[in-house]
Amino acid sequence: MKKVVQLYLIIFIAALAGCTGKTQRSSDNTLSASSDTGKAVLTFREYEHQFGKVDEGEKVGCIFTFENTGTSDLVILSATTTCGCTVPDYDRKPVSPGETGKLEVVFDTSGRNGIQSKVITVRSNASNPVVMLKITAEVINN
Repeated sequence: MKKVVQLYLIIFIAALAGCTGKTQRSSDNTLSASSDTGKAVLTFREYEHQFGKVDEGEKVGCIFTFENTGTSDLVILSATTTCGCTVPDYDRKPVSPGETGKLEVVFDTSGRNGIQSKVITVRSNASNPVVMLKITAEVINN
């Protein structure tokens, strides 16, 4: 038991010794690549879309427009849903600061009835790496 405690103490001291709190500089006295070069910020114009009443069997879609309000390129890594009835498609190219992109969502109402609410989870390299979007529809069976 004593040897285990000593081992943990040695590891702890070694870890502390490696943390000097100083920023490393390259030989030309500029900050190294590990310095902060800016962050992308993912900002959607709206985070929820309501389709209203739609007929069962209809495919409805909407486009969520977003902007990179940060200072570095924004890359959408994925857009996923928990239901196969909702399919997202998004811009895969980097979005420069101040530029916009779009995420299209198609909802297939086949086999659905009543109020339907679906969440789209968007993952990116932004400082806000996970954003949730929501679509809602009232599916009417005729």
